Amino acid sequence: MYAITLPEPGGPEALVWDEVPDPVPGEGEVLVEVVASAVNRADLMQRQGFYDPPPGASPYPGLECSGRIVEIGPGVSGWTVGDEVCALLAGGGYAQKVAVPAGQLLPVPEGLDLKQAAALPEVTCTVWSNVFMIAHLRPAETLLVHGGSSGIGTMAIQLAKAVGAKVAVTAGTKEKLDVCAELGADILINYREQDFVEEIDQATDGAGADVILDNMGAKYLDRNVRALAVNGRLAIIGLQGGVKGELNIGALLAKRAAISATSLRARPLGEKAAIVAAVREHVWPLIASGHVRPVIDRELPMSEAAAGHRVLEGSGHIGKVLLVAPDQVQVDQV
Repeated sequence: MYAITLPEPGGPEALVWDEVPDPVPGEGEVLVEVVASAVNRADLMQRQGFYDPPPGASPYPGLECSGRIVEIGPGVSGWTVGDEVCALLAGGGYAQKVAVPAGQLLPVPEGLDLKQAAALPEVTCTVWSNVFMIAHLRPAETLLVHGGSSGIGTMAIQLAKAVGAKVAVTAGTKEKLDVCAELGADILINYREQDFVEEIDQATDGAGADVILDNMGAKYLDRNVRALAVNGRLAIIGLQGGVKGELNIGALLAKRAAISATSLRARPLGEKAAIVAAVREHVWPLIASGHVRPVIDRELPMSEAAAGHRVLEGSGHIGKVLLVAPDQVQVDQV
C-alpha cells in the first residue's frame, strides 16, 4: 500500500507519499481500507518532530479516517467485512489501509456519506469527552469556545446548542464569525479587535463562562481564569499559545474553579473505547436527525497532504480539511 511517511521532521515538504508494507490487524483489531482521513493540529506537531505516536501505534500521521472493513482480526465481534465505518486512531490515517482497535470504530452516521464521516471521529470524541464527560456542560450554562471556526470549534458550537447551552466563540475574521453564528453561536468575539474577557463579562452580566474549551494553552491561561464563572471549568486541549504560563491560584480558589488538560491520542484503549461508545450513544443520533453536521472546508488528494498542512498552518480554513485516498478523488467535493 501507499502512505504518507515522515523520513525526517520538517516543514510540509517532509511528508512523502511512499510505498510501505500493509498493516496486519492484531488481537481485537480490524483492517480498514481508507477512503478519507482529515488533517489535525496534532499531525502538524508530529511532522515537526514534537508529537511522536504512542508505542505500538502506526508511525504515519492521521488521527481519524473513514473506510470499509476488509479484514477482521482475532477476538473481534460485532463487525463484518464490508462494513462502512469511521474510526478514531492513534496514527496511520494518512494511508490506504490502517489497523484499528474495534473499540474505536463507529458506523457511518445516517445522512452522511463515507467521505464526510472522516471529519467526525476526532472532533466528536474531543468535544464530547472534554466539554461533557469532564467539564459537564449543562443546559442554560455558557460555553466559550476558542477557535470557534475550527473543526473542533464548529462541532462544539453545535453540540452545546443541542443540549441547550449558550455559546460564545472567538475567531479572527468576520467570515469565520459569520459561520459560527450560522451554526448557532450567540456571542461573537473577534480576538484581533476585542478582549474576550471584557466581552464575556458584558454578555453574561458579569457572571462569566461556565465552561471554556481552550486550544491556546499558556497564552490564554490568565485571561481564561478571569473569564470563568464561579464554579467554572476550563478544559485545555491545545497548546498553540505555548506550554508554560503563570496561574493565579488565588483567582482560581476565589471562583472555586477547575482546570483540566487532556489529549486523546495516548489514552489507554479502554478509555478511548468508552469515549467512542458515549459519542455513538449521544452524538450519532444528533447527526442522524440533522441537528449536528461536520463542517468541511475542502478535500485534497491524500498524496498532497503537504498542501493540507499548509492550509492549517495558514489558519484560513473553516472546519475540517479532508485527505481523500486514491480512487476516491474524482468524487464531487463535499
